[in-house]
Amino acid sequence: MTHKRRTVILSAAVALLACYHPSHADSSPAGIIATGAADPPTIASQAQTSIPSFSHVFLIVEENHSFSEVVGNSAEMPYLNGLISRHAVATQYFANTHPSLPDYLWLTTGGADGFTRDVCGDGFTVTADNIVRELAAAGVSWKAYEDSLPSVGYPGCGSGEYVEKHDPLAYLSDVQNNSVQLDKIVPFTEFATDLANRTLPQFSFITPNLMHDAHDGTLSQADAWLKKYFSKLLNSEMFESGGSGLLIVVFDEGTDSSHGGGQVPWIAIGPNVKRGYRSVTFYQHQSTLRLILEGLGVTTLPGAAASAPDMTEFFR
Repeated sequence: MTHKRRTVILSAAVALLACYHPSHADSSPAGIIATGAADPPTIASQAQTSIPSFSHVFLIVEENHSFSEVVGNSAEMPYLNGLISRHAVATQYFANTHPSLPDYLWLTTGGADGFTRDVCGDGFTVTADNIVRELAAAGVSWKAYEDSLPSVGYPGCGSGEYVEKHDPLAYLSDVQNNSVQLDKIVPFTEFATDLANRTLPQFSFITPNLMHDAHDGTLSQADAWLKKYFSKLLNSEMFESGGSGLLIVVFDEGTDSSHGGGQVPWIAIGPNVKRGYRSVTFYQHQSTLRLILEGLGVTTLPGAAASAPDMTEFFR
């Protein structure tokens, strides 16, 4: 299919407590929040030796809420907090900056690539090394499932509740200049089809729309969306005992500027994740990028992901 190309290039650029250890925070919501409010420690907690291999990695990015607003808030987010109680949480995870787009780029390129504000539409391209380039080089399949995206590879700034600034893969030269890669940015409606047909890619970047990511909608709406669309995934074979799927839920930025973008929730869910684990290690978005790529067998890590703290401690 034919796509409109951008021409101006910017080259800069979640049995509770089954694996609980006394050195970590109380895994009750109050205990998690109390730990999360503390300063980052200097010693990593129970580091493991390597990242396990994952058959599939799913990254869901939510919007604009701090750790304390989400973790322990079972009134508004009962589904997510149920997952939090059973799985692993980073209690010292901070976004890199404000506003949205640079943080999304940190998750996919390991840097802000010269962007300091939200921009969209024609004329904005990232040429730096990135997750798509490295996945393609390693032969790892991927898709970006974009809630409310009007069509496959849609090149516009936004449409309805979809906004390009929450779709970082659309800014990459590796995507813009390659119709095969551009066709991997698809409406979220394809996710259920791919799950049912067992054709999900190895990496899925998932963006809820503005009402479902808690940006314009409520935390309750975001929680209902997660439950509606991901309960089936978490009951699938890849998330059963012996499976090797990984689901990460992270918020792009918090409500203050501590450590750049504020403290945000980060939850890892999967059969290889330590149950009830609470990390007290300081992390930012580049560590998530490193985790995703290493877990999918990619050895070249873009930008700051190459030197970011790894997240082996979350896995058994």
